Amino acid sequence: MKAHILLVEDDNDIVHSLSELLQREGMQVTSSATQNDAIRLAYDANYHFDLVLLDISLAQGNGFAACSAIKEQNPKLPIVFLTASSDEFNTVAGLAMGADDYIAKPFRPKELLARIHVILRRNRPNTESILQLKDVFIDLAKARVTKAGKDIDLSAIEYRLLLCLASKPGALVTREAMREALWDDANAYVGDNTISVYIKRLRQKLEDNPAEPELILTVRGRGYKTPAPSNAGGTNASGAFFSPERSDAHHNAGNERNA
Repeated sequence: MKAHILLVEDDNDIVHSLSELLQREGMQVTSSATQNDAIRLAYDANYHFDLVLLDISLAQGNGFAACSAIKEQNPKLPIVFLTASSDEFNTVAGLAMGADDYIAKPFRPKELLARIHVILRRNRPNTESILQLKDVFIDLAKARVTKAGKDIDLSAIEYRLLLCLASKPGALVTREAMREALWDDANAYVGDNTISVYIKRLRQKLEDNPAEPELILTVRGRGYKTPAPSNAGGTNASGAFFSPERSDAHHNAGNERNA
């Protein structure tokens, strides 16, 4: 999976050159020129950033305020200040508010890339132990589920059912497969009504709008499925990911929505 960088810089020449540099390194770049827009993007559940490159002096707002707001929402998101303000006061202030590094302009491209790679390696989880459904992340090693950075409390059965669905993104999961996944230690029979009840509970906890689900889609008479991986989708005009299933659902609302 490509590292996704949020570049907050109001100098178009720097944005262009830095974007080219990072993209050649195999990274995805989303740019912003203002404090408020940077905060909006960082808070947007449609985006998942791995690192923020942040200038201090912005035409509208400043990097310190943006850093504080972003860290308040996502304390673990790495932030690197990239700025002409190289005096000791600004450096100490930036690091004190949680920045991971502070690089003064003009910077050396290879050094910048090396620092970014070090931070990404240090902060990136083992992707083999993480499942993702849009803004929902399932940490298999910790049995932890988060949505937009916030913990979601699931029962043991809800968690097992979610794993059954999320482990096969984009594929049909039949009710029979779900019954096998939920079969308890006493070998008690798990019926269709039980599955429907737990699907409803999962939607209430994970969906933005449980009445119009986008994470757990019904395949009428067969079972359920989750959205295909993001690399099977595309980007809309704003660069946000959309799932093909979401588009299809508007045309097949009777087939792939609620049970």
